[in-house]
Amino acid sequence: MADQFNPGELWLDSNGVHINAHGGGVLVHDGVYYWYGEHKIEGEAGNRAHVGVHVYESTDLYNWTDAGIALAVVDDPDSPITRGCVLERPKVIFNSHTNRFVMWFHLELKDQGYKAALTGTAVSDSPTGPFRFIECFRPNAGIWPVNVTDADRIEGDDNVFLRDFEGGQMSRDMTLFVDDDGTAYHITSAEENGTCHISRLTDDYLRSSGTFARVFPKRWMEAHAICKRDGHYYYLASGCTGWAPNTARSAVADHIFGPWQELGNPCRGMNPANGLGPEKTFGGQSTFILPVRDTDRFIAMFDIWRPKNAIDGRYVWLPMEFEDNTYRIPFRAEWSL
Repeated sequence: MADQFNPGELWLDSNGVHINAHGGGVLVHDGVYYWYGEHKIEGEAGNRAHVGVHVYESTDLYNWTDAGIALAVVDDPDSPITRGCVLERPKVIFNSHTNRFVMWFHLELKDQGYKAALTGTAVSDSPTGPFRFIECFRPNAGIWPVNVTDADRIEGDDNVFLRDFEGGQMSRDMTLFVDDDGTAYHITSAEENGTCHISRLTDDYLRSSGTFARVFPKRWMEAHAICKRDGHYYYLASGCTGWAPNTARSAVADHIFGPWQELGNPCRGMNPANGLGPEKTFGGQSTFILPVRDTDRFIAMFDIWRPKNAIDGRYVWLPMEFEDNTYRIPFRAEWSL
């Protein structure tokens, strides 16, 4: 039985197999952690979805039991989630009013590259699934953000927001967040990744409610993660350099719609396995901020992507240290709760 984290090392599940949950997120429900992520296969083919979303469960965060495929891709060529599509960064939240588990993910249609920029949804009565695919769409069609400016309404080649106004806004890297009052939010890269959109969801968590904000305009961020601590919202993300690591970003706000104050790079130290430090986020890229059950502690989750052999991607989980409305993420080669 494992009793510590070893960031970047092989992380074996209950079957002795490296955990296969990339770009993932964790749901805490009834005292159990559920880790959802992209199931990869070997080689470069693994950068597309051939299996679906894998789920694991744990009570201690160190030892994970393989709970199977939560959402499976299909062989129907007319389905948006047909085998060979791009299905990334799945996140699951629980709706206490409908008693359903709701999954959102970034979806690109098969053989169309990254031009579709869709978000997809699926639901289940069980945290381990099977999840049923509902739909895919571009959010906030025909809707102005709560912080709209005069410049947003001016047509021009560089006004990607206005270009996509009628058909819906692009949605690529994304995460979900449920606030203290049960309100859920979708945080995503939009406008060709240039700007982040934060959207309040409907009460059933299945659609955008029509209330959203444009934040970090022209800052080119992806790999969004968010948490709330002592009334402040904390944000973690990366720049846009594809599979290659870059410098992490951080920010803080008193309201989820902002204004957000950028805090710079939160990472400290070096990953001795690859010699990469804060300037390359230890070789990883953020995917989720995990609240540790029954504490005020949080874990920053990162992926070390290996696109030449996608299944060999590694996980870097590190503790977040908060002080004076900011935070740090120090690298530790081994650590425990």
